[in-house]
Amino acid sequence: MVFSSMVGAQVKRKEDPRLITGSSTYVDDIKLPGTLIAAIVRSPYPHARITRVDTAPALALPGVVAALTGEELAAFCGALEGGGGEGGSGEKGEEDEGAEDEIPTPETWAIARDVVRYVGEPVAVVVATSAALAEDAVDTVVVEYEQLPNIATPEAGERPDAQLLYEDIKGNVGSRWDHTEGDIETAFRDAPVVAKARIRSQRLAGVPMEPRGVLATLDPITRGLTVWTSTQAPHWNRNDIADALGLSQNQVRAIAPEVGGAFGVKIGAYQEDFIVAALAHKLKRPVKWIETRSENFLATHHGRDQWAEVEIAAERDGTLRGLRISVVQDLGAYPKGTDLPELTGRMAAGCYVIPALDFRSRGVYTNTMAVGAYRGAGRPEAAYYIERAMDLLADEAGLDPAEVRRKNFIPSDQFPYVTSAGERYDSGDYEKALDKALEVADYRRLRQEQAEARRQGRYIGIGMASYVEICGFGPYESSTVRVEPSGAVTIFTGISPHGQGQETTFAQLANHHLGADFEQVVVNHGDTGNTAQGNGTMGSRGLAVGGAALMLSIAKIQEKAKRVAAHLLEASADDIELVDGKYRV
Repeated sequence: MVFSSMVGAQVKRKEDPRLITGSSTYVDDIKLPGTLIAAIVRSPYPHARITRVDTAPALALPGVVAALTGEELAAFCGALEGGGGEGGSGEKGEEDEGAEDEIPTPETWAIARDVVRYVGEPVAVVVATSAALAEDAVDTVVVEYEQLPNIATPEAGERPDAQLLYEDIKGNVGSRWDHTEGDIETAFRDAPVVAKARIRSQRLAGVPMEPRGVLATLDPITRGLTVWTSTQAPHWNRNDIADALGLSQNQVRAIAPEVGGAFGVKIGAYQEDFIVAALAHKLKRPVKWIETRSENFLATHHGRDQWAEVEIAAERDGTLRGLRISVVQDLGAYPKGTDLPELTGRMAAGCYVIPALDFRSRGVYTNTMAVGAYRGAGRPEAAYYIERAMDLLADEAGLDPAEVRRKNFIPSDQFPYVTSAGERYDSGDYEKALDKALEVADYRRLRQEQAEARRQGRYIGIGMASYVEICGFGPYESSTVRVEPSGAVTIFTGISPHGQGQETTFAQLANHHLGADFEQVVVNHGDTGNTAQGNGTMGSRGLAVGGAALMLSIAKIQEKAKRVAAHLLEASADDIELVDGKYRV
């Protein structure tokens, strides 16, 4: 094997054999003796006061071990903080300067205690010896409600007479993030060309092939818990579960086994994670909950759901003068994605030089499932808005949309560049990328075909977009590299891949930089028991940040290996080099 050829080479993915042969282990594949099954009683109403919950009929059924209300669970499972903490340390991040920090975060619980705020919210849990018994018992729990006026849209939530979801949240507004750069009024005053639009980024469900699931069992050594969960960020789950149960972080071990799709909707702990962990700790028996597909639509957070008012001003030749964007984010019923409008705002300028920018946003609580991260988490929305605005501007000015973009791109010789949205871009050549796309698509020929089709009464649409994205958030990530006596390499990482291929890419890096046999590199991930801190896999950070942490570990191994080789070869460490997996003078 030529050890220096692996990076950049086409190799078979190390993950694939177990995936394509069906031998992977997902949460529901883990079988522990004496495991109890949990099933959730859910609200049929979007907004209602709970007046009575009677679990006695369920408890009377054979095979039912426990049935608890929100009040009963709250006796040993505290309010949900959320957030996970930076770098898996449990510390909370600082507030952003563009946010209004006087907006309080509402107190939430794993099971509703007095009011339900969306269809599908847990109001009780039943634990039985089988899934069938648990599901049957759910139907016997008696819940009485007093229905309340519900808020279906942000627009309805902001009306002066709107029902409040939380008494201490004024006007149902749960977040704000605003940013202004330049003289926006002058930019629009007497602008030769102005285009505007109201744009919807629709609500959607992520729908991973594997729904969510969680299994928790008591750890007799730590007197804490081991929790297996289908998640993108096991360290976040560990931190939040420990907080809610009053345990230290080293008493909770969170493991993400194989994860069958996530797309952002498996970031962070959900109510069911807390419920199952608390029950396992209380009952001192393994407890499992596996989400049904129907529950997935009701109880897993949704994505997108923004309304944007976009207005763009330019000179007659298409040179941009200013951009206004006002975004209203439907937050749903709980504070899951309050930072999404901020991410939209930070990318509002896209790839362009925009002298004046005014971005306003607010997140509004509604009686719907919470909205959270989904494939880009606020950033694709920004690209949608600015790129649609560029097309409208080109149409209004009678210009080619490709040329309008070209005219306003950040010049490649101006990097690093701080945009009017306040973000620092380190590099880019957007004109070159556009030119290549136009060449590959044969843009001129397409326009000719379009013109000919119109003469025949037919329509051909031609779209284009230029996109830049903030990704790879950090700088927190963990990596440990261990060289075994056999020469094999074991890697422990705080990221938690679920299809991204880091078992392969990390092995390639170990092969290339350490000379390890690619087939003998083992990558361990998704386990807080072997990596103390980590941020998981999301936001395109797996290789960018997890790989960077790995390279720091590899550098330490290289330094030590050279010192050892220098001693054995009676040479200077500076004269040692790695060739085909061996250290030589």
